[in-house]
Amino acid sequence: MKATLVSLYPTSAAIELGRPALTPELLAASGARYSRNNEGLEAILSRIDPADPDRSVDSIFRMVDYGHQSIADMAPIAMFLDGVSIWLAFNIWSVCPTAGGQESSTRYIQLDPSGLPDPAAVEIPEAERGRWIERMNDSFRAYSHALRLWERLLERRPDLSGIPNSLLADQSEAALKKTARMRRNYAFDRARVHLPAAALTNVMLVMSARGWVALCQHLLSHPLAEPRTLGRLIQAELALVVPRLLRHARAVASFEKGLRDEFEAWQAAAAARVMSGQELFPSIEPEAFLEIMPPPELNGEAMAEGLRYHDNRYAWTGQALRRTAVRFGWNAVGFAEIRDLNRHRTGSKYCPLTPVGFYGALDQIPPDCLESLEAVELAAYAHQSAARARAAAERIASGDFTALYDLPLGTQLPFEHVTTLDKVIYEAELRTGAGAHYRYAAHLRDVLSLLYKKIPELRGCIIEGAAEPE
Repeated sequence: MKATLVSLYPTSAAIELGRPALTPELLAASGARYSRNNEGLEAILSRIDPADPDRSVDSIFRMVDYGHQSIADMAPIAMFLDGVSIWLAFNIWSVCPTAGGQESSTRYIQLDPSGLPDPAAVEIPEAERGRWIERMNDSFRAYSHALRLWERLLERRPDLSGIPNSLLADQSEAALKKTARMRRNYAFDRARVHLPAAALTNVMLVMSARGWVALCQHLLSHPLAEPRTLGRLIQAELALVVPRLLRHARAVASFEKGLRDEFEAWQAAAAARVMSGQELFPSIEPEAFLEIMPPPELNGEAMAEGLRYHDNRYAWTGQALRRTAVRFGWNAVGFAEIRDLNRHRTGSKYCPLTPVGFYGALDQIPPDCLESLEAVELAAYAHQSAARARAAAERIASGDFTALYDLPLGTQLPFEHVTTLDKVIYEAELRTGAGAHYRYAAHLRDVLSLLYKKIPELRGCIIEGAAEPE
């Protein structure tokens, strides 16, 4: 695991025009002066010694007792986090939904067992490490075999990919590369359900020092070892750039207790489900829910009027939509899909890590192929991965939270999101648009169906897409 701070250089154009370049901490300190002084930027910069920016920061901080949290908001920091587990990446995005950034995508990149953490790093007991590695290898074996099976099924039925016939008929080099990528992505989207949450990924984040401090508080207070290790690495990188703003980047007793309470709640829920004897296979059919709270003076016509100029998902949305609170979600969503649904920036999300089912993508096999060798083998791998999900749920029920790393990405979990209606519409248009994962599209169409029942005037105003392919 590695955390790497990346600093920014001024561009040549900015240098030529004499624009100032400041360290993140000096930028924050200079901005902080604005709250106590209206002298303007040039006057502030005139007091800065370019040869000694650290001394300049100290001199500004000494002038007034600025609140460090508000100052930290003005210090932008970019960092690359390499070699974190898929589970930890999900956890990071849960804490930092407004951060800019990216994560290595299971939809476009083939993973292999070389991308697994050292079992000691994720607190697998020494006596269990051999069996844990064996389980991880089984998961990757199911993933790689399923990938080949979906590719073979696509050879049998090229129409399944949804690639336009005009593109399939085009034999140019560019078209052949594009169709090959689309076929590969089709297989990735369906085979990734078998990947374990322990698989390593890479995350890049850009956010303020305040956001990084909040992330450190969460990670360093966490019950599991991997988040705490990452928290210490981030601390060390932050010390390179904002050493004066780090006093809150530490474990916090309230976070430690709160995270423990959440884990105990997951344990109790998992124990109740295991005790019920409910099987995790076949998959749970997702049921969407939607609750809306519009201002009392607004009706459906006013909301439809808010989409009057809405010709794409980034276009204007009216105040009636922005003022309407929404709580929506599903009783069972695959962890693979939750990872992206969780990254929508606004509002608050809730996802108890209590497995309720397993989605093996078997609904994607067309009826006329159900008797094929590919279908039979895919069903067998789905059963195996569902069994791993159930075994992980049983370990969570017993209080062994390292079982989170065993969860296949097809494991279904409850998920809900609280935000405003304009953001729900944006998410629905994005997740049903070109290139969207087929499961995203199905989930969001279910939410839109509920929305149209509650506000029929919105039908036809929201730009629903056809999802795959991109």
